[in-house]
Amino acid sequence: MIRRIVQKLGAVWIFTISVGVLYLVIVLINPLTALAGLRTFLSLFKKILPSLGIVFFLLFVSNLIVENKKLLSFLGNKTRKAGWLIAVFTGIVSAGPIYLWYPLLSDLKEKGMREGLIATFLYNRAVKIPLLPMMVFYFGFKFVLVLTVYMVLFSVLNGYIVEKLVRLKGERI
Repeated sequence: MIRRIVQKLGAVWIFTISVGVLYLVIVLINPLTALAGLRTFLSLFKKILPSLGIVFFLLFVSNLIVENKKLLSFLGNKTRKAGWLIAVFTGIVSAGPIYLWYPLLSDLKEKGMREGLIATFLYNRAVKIPLLPMMVFYFGFKFVLVLTVYMVLFSVLNGYIVEKLVRLKGERI
């Protein structure tokens, strides 16, 4: 029965309803805590709203400008080295909180971007160009160079493994 409800409503709505019910329970038990939580939420929402606006604007512009065929030639299933290089480079230069990238990556996945490239992009977000000089100061140039090269290489390996696991899961279903 629960499985049927989940399938009918969808996991997103069940999560939303669950959070709403939990919030109502907290309001009944401790209204001051609920009010403090609401204030915190509104403060955080106000801070991320401009960034979310930029991300959704970029989604809108990318839908207008980028042709699906062109995108798939770089990031789709028939991608060669160029797609991996794009994923590595854009992961390194991307900035901002990671959760703001999820809608854009989801949209690209719906257009045909490979899961491995998404994993590679996310992995490379750990390479932070502004922090490299500080890392060199504390750890030395050789260490930072080796670490960065390893991170880039393992990001591609990680993406490759993710693709294999996704295909394996798809075959079992």
